[in-house]
Amino acid sequence: MKCRVRIVQLLAVAALILFSMPHWVVAESGARNFALQAESPEFFKLIDRDAQLSVVGTGFGFTEGPVWDEAGFLYVSDETINKIYRLYPDGKKEEVLALGDPDGNTFDRQHRLIDCASVLRAIIAVTPAGKYEILADHYEGKKLNSPNDVVTGPNGALYFTDPNMDLVAGEKQEISFQGVYRLGSDGSPRLLTKELTQPNGLAFSPDGRHFYVDDSEQRNIRVYDVIPEGGIANGRIFGEEPGGKGDGVPDGMKVDEQGNLYVTGPKGIWVWNPQGKHIGTIVLPEQPANLAWGDKDYRTLYITATTSVYRLKMKAQGFIPYR
Repeated sequence: MKCRVRIVQLLAVAALILFSMPHWVVAESGARNFALQAESPEFFKLIDRDAQLSVVGTGFGFTEGPVWDEAGFLYVSDETINKIYRLYPDGKKEEVLALGDPDGNTFDRQHRLIDCASVLRAIIAVTPAGKYEILADHYEGKKLNSPNDVVTGPNGALYFTDPNMDLVAGEKQEISFQGVYRLGSDGSPRLLTKELTQPNGLAFSPDGRHFYVDDSEQRNIRVYDVIPEGGIANGRIFGEEPGGKGDGVPDGMKVDEQGNLYVTGPKGIWVWNPQGKHIGTIVLPEQPANLAWGDKDYRTLYITATTSVYRLKMKAQGFIPYR
């Protein structure tokens, strides 16, 4: 009897320890659970230790390009179902546009939804009614590869990446490199750099002095100085996101008001301070491709991760370049 009582006592203690552990400790089962993995105390200045991840919507093919609309919903691209949706916080979704392989999105200064339309090989503006206008699909007379992500710059111009990762099978690559471009009001893309092998996510620092772009093939993030007339110079490595096969690569990125970077990468979202130090990782149940700040105070991350869209409340406030 004493032995049985002792066993019960030990089990009770074990259960107490288990349930008192922070939820951000990952179980050693091989399963990928939500976790907050701090590399520095700075990390928990940006997110609460007890923050809870919730699902906004699921059942998608492959989610990308989240953008929060102040009307109270999220625009989301589905690259395999080939549609752009409005997704509401209660999980309701509405089809906006059927389009071959829509990818990254942003708003411009006129609050037009701007999409990287991979199959069209173009940057397009989408109306709320689901119509679109091609803003750019050529560079120096040659068709773009497959525009991937886009951001509004401090001067109001659009900046976008053009890798060949999503080039339609059977179509010819007309431009011999994978570039990063600036699209101004004249409608002609201006090449900023062609030194990346597969440029993907991109963002500006809140003060507009630095421009970040990641390379999914090289698994790194580069930073450039922004120079007059919207150009960039002095490119250098800002950070590396190494990982194993299937772990995920640098993809979408966003910045908060303090200049910290949130970059998708192996197993989740890697958080970097402005000095290039990796301060923590938000591990997610599904591999994320992109993220966006949302809700009225822009203190919530909406994360597109494979078949689902997740929501995570933050302490940090997002930097919104098109506001």
